[in-house]
Amino acid sequence: MTIKGWVHTMTTNAKDINLQKTVKPYCKADAKKSWGQVVNTLVPLFLCYIAAFTLYDFHWALSLPFSLVAGLLTTRTFIIMHDCGHGSFFKERKKRDILGVITGILTFTPYHQWTREHAAHHQHSGDLDHRGRGDVWTMTLAEYEEANWLDRLKYYLYRHPLITFGIGPIFLFQFRHRFTLKTDRAIEKRNVYFTNVVLAAILGGLIYTMGWAKVLIVLGSAVGTAQLLGCLLFYVQHQYDEVYWSKGKAWDYNTAALEGCSYLELPKVLQWFTGNIGFHHIHHLNHKVPNYNLEQCHKENGVFHNVVTLTMKDVFHCINLKIYDEKSGRMMTWSQVKSYEKALQAQSSAA
Repeated sequence: MTIKGWVHTMTTNAKDINLQKTVKPYCKADAKKSWGQVVNTLVPLFLCYIAAFTLYDFHWALSLPFSLVAGLLTTRTFIIMHDCGHGSFFKERKKRDILGVITGILTFTPYHQWTREHAAHHQHSGDLDHRGRGDVWTMTLAEYEEANWLDRLKYYLYRHPLITFGIGPIFLFQFRHRFTLKTDRAIEKRNVYFTNVVLAAILGGLIYTMGWAKVLIVLGSAVGTAQLLGCLLFYVQHQYDEVYWSKGKAWDYNTAALEGCSYLELPKVLQWFTGNIGFHHIHHLNHKVPNYNLEQCHKENGVFHNVVTLTMKDVFHCINLKIYDEKSGRMMTWSQVKSYEKALQAQSSAA
């Protein structure tokens, strides 16, 4: 029996208790592993930046390999910040928040503001009644059919790869996160201001001492790599053929985790750089599981072995998925949407 069938044959309460009991033993933060991850991430990150800035003086092309590796390490740094925000990296909140703010600066992200927005994503993932905060804008087929030409155009542009994985991440992390929101609390506003001031000081100092071109190429390559990879991961883990979407009382948290989040099986090297985030179903089932325990939890519990598994070869297919059809429970490509509309027009003409 597939995990989908298994989930729906159990009563909701029993299912919730059993699944949460399954992952609970893996929710313990290990200070030794956490500090080890900090060291094996941040030390290589700074060494890569030093090498990139040094080699740039000989030729800018020599700096690129180190900038790209720095970008991969920046992705791993983001996962550390991400775990701190979920309360899973250290037992002590003070340690988590200090490290979260530092890693947030290194990834151009205000830690407290991002953490709160991301919490909304976890709370309502796969819920059609609560879209629009911390997720990828997804329209249903019915909504798209009812939308006017301007809303359709906005949606088309939003879902275009150039926007989704290029302009969008730049706008979000380099511009949107520089401002506070009406919904921000005092701690989030202070964190945005503090992050901006520190980033301005760092970038200003680097540009003053090294020049804007050098900083742009070295930092731009690294940060751009991290943002592209991060957005690709997030997209693929929530945008695939039979992804779970529901609403009202039919929506279920555990089902959303197991059916609305893929297991992205990555090459071991890339799995390391991305902090095991490919085990996204486990992470959404219980965000208290530290990233270094996700793989173990998945492997040791057969109940997770039938979740949707994707690999790198599935990425481009997932990128082409744009609209969710509630009737079939599947995502659709633009060509499938066009075929559907042509079929409707043919039926109307025949009638």
